[in-house]
Amino acid sequence: MQIRDHHQRAIDRLADAYRDDPRFRGLIIGGSVAKGFARDDSDVDFMIIASDEEYERRLGERDLFINRTDLSDYEGGFVDGKIIDLAHLEGVAEKGNEPSRAAFTGAFVAYSHIAGLEDLLQRIPVYPEAGHDERIRAFYSMAFIQHWLIHEAERHGNRYTTLRAASQLALFAGRLILAHNRRLFPYHKWLPRTLEAVPEKPDEFMSRFNELLDEPGGERATALFECIRDFRDWGVSDLDAYTWFMTDVEWSWMTDTTPIEDW
Repeated sequence: MQIRDHHQRAIDRLADAYRDDPRFRGLIIGGSVAKGFARDDSDVDFMIIASDEEYERRLGERDLFINRTDLSDYEGGFVDGKIIDLAHLEGVAEKGNEPSRAAFTGAFVAYSHIAGLEDLLQRIPVYPEAGHDERIRAFYSMAFIQHWLIHEAERHGNRYTTLRAASQLALFAGRLILAHNRRLFPYHKWLPRTLEAVPEKPDEFMSRFNELLDEPGGERATALFECIRDFRDWGVSDLDAYTWFMTDVEWSWMTDTTPIEDW
């Protein structure tokens, strides 16, 4: 990964600003700079690990962000960070959902006073094998339902539901392909770019994905859904998909389960 010189200068100044501050024990660089996705004008995202006392104080005051323009020397540049504690990192490594893990993809330590921080960081952006088959079934079922729903919305002339279902179909078709490749869901901003990079997907997947978002509607929804449906046998019948949606989405309040959007 090649970091632009002006981003590296901002990182160096950021590290110098906090390295000797006893309130902060380590600095992690993340975001587009760490992932290799940065533009010339991208900001530098970071996570700074506070001492337990400092974190509790700031949490109580709802003061968990650092945003500074004085540490960058390029037009529009700034550093933008979240204040966390070591327990946060340990929690993400143990039980974080996919977006929280993906936030650490490419992340690196700029300075540390914490033994083993590098090793802990390496354990976070790892695809969680436990529950893989369940995610495959759920994402396929959700795509199936959204495909059905967009046609219902068109039949009733419901523009809101048409747009909502198109977005959801693109999301869960994408999540299905990511899960098939055992790649973390990077949250919405980086989903198309991550999908473009995965090796195993239908040949026309990205075209169908983008066409549906460009012009939401039943015909393009069917093109995307059939693209994933025919890619392989997902082991989910139509009845399975309808039943899953009823019991695991509509009735999720009965079991206090995490909504699928937060997986």
